[in-house]
Amino acid sequence: MNSITTAPVDQSQILQKDQQFVWHPYSSLSNPIPAYEVVSANGVNLHLADGTELIDGMSSWWCTIHGYNHPVLNEAAKQQIDLVSHVMFGGITHAPAVNLCEKLVEITPAGLDKVFLADSGSVGVEVAIKMAFQYWISQGQSGKNKLLSLRSGYHGDTFAAMSVCDPVTGMHHLFDQVMQKNHFAPAPKTGFDEAWDEQDIADFAQIISDKHNELAAVILEPIVQGAGGMRFYSPHYLRRVRELCDQHNVLLIADEIATGFGRTGKLFACEWAGISPDIMCLGKAITGGYMTLAATLCTDKVSRGICEGEAGCFMHGPTFMGNPLACAVANASIELLLSTDWQENILRIETTLNAELQPFVALQSVAAIRSLGAIGVIEMHEPVNVAEIQKRFVAEGVWVRPFGKLVYVMPPFISTETELKSLMQAVYRVLAG
Repeated sequence: MNSITTAPVDQSQILQKDQQFVWHPYSSLSNPIPAYEVVSANGVNLHLADGTELIDGMSSWWCTIHGYNHPVLNEAAKQQIDLVSHVMFGGITHAPAVNLCEKLVEITPAGLDKVFLADSGSVGVEVAIKMAFQYWISQGQSGKNKLLSLRSGYHGDTFAAMSVCDPVTGMHHLFDQVMQKNHFAPAPKTGFDEAWDEQDIADFAQIISDKHNELAAVILEPIVQGAGGMRFYSPHYLRRVRELCDQHNVLLIADEIATGFGRTGKLFACEWAGISPDIMCLGKAITGGYMTLAATLCTDKVSRGICEGEAGCFMHGPTFMGNPLACAVANASIELLLSTDWQENILRIETTLNAELQPFVALQSVAAIRSLGAIGVIEMHEPVNVAEIQKRFVAEGVWVRPFGKLVYVMPPFISTETELKSLMQAVYRVLAG
């Protein structure tokens, strides 16, 4: 029997015990990448146990849009935890969840009128896919049980989500033999600001035409393909996808987990194309990075189609669905964002990132640069050594975590000009060194 340690752990032993007991995301226990111990955080700064202060360029995987230790979000959490931190959502409701759902319906694209609350982005995607399947089953069309996705896409790490990630570059090819087989169209080639080329949608159009009788839904990341390559594509591509889904009676799922709540310069990336999906997934920044929460929204058509079918209800119910504490903080985070001139602020960040990215073009190791909203990307010719480059970033006083050939930043929206420039200049010194 393992002994149980109840005494406080000596700070000097945290990293040692971390390597002994903790399995970090996408990490090897045989050859672990060193972790850095954070003891506090404030604004855009992470404070390490050894006294090092880092400017966070990642918004903790894109979610802490208001930075850390924000007094408004702190107060929302404190007030709610004294009332009720959690209660089952089956047969019970509460104001934080009701207010959040109402708010999400108000601010998302028109027609998304029903909200299903979940507890993580991947689960939100699972819910969306399950909604699409159950919708068609309820319509007596159980043969519509496949999905069409885009190459270079990423939608999460659970099984249905993995099945619509790029099957080659999407980090999940090892599971190829145990995942549902879906259809994939080539990634969009027309860049965000480039002139539209109708040939860019030709392969997608052919697939949806040929396979529409078996397609339940198209799922994509609107405008920005995130962890699959940090690619920005033309809004017209998204408009054409919406048109083709309507033409061929296929539902459209927009995965806005990474792009929602202002990251691209619109509140939701679908707005760049002026379209509304049938189902939308939200997560990450929904609570300002304070705790995990996700939401899957759908149209009345989808919700009625599901609930008027054989089951009479949607067959899903996470234990922590509608967690009051998370919902209270989400309400505060959304209100905080909307109370500011957030669009002008995102434009400010984009302008600064774009200017600071220009010197990277001269580096021989750099293949391309791009920016959109509060996203800045440096694409390298060769994959980086994450463990080695991480040490150098920390030594320069910044927290940036690359993957593959991509060194990118998604800073908190509260980042000042000085902080943004310090961040990008530190990245430049590392890549130029």
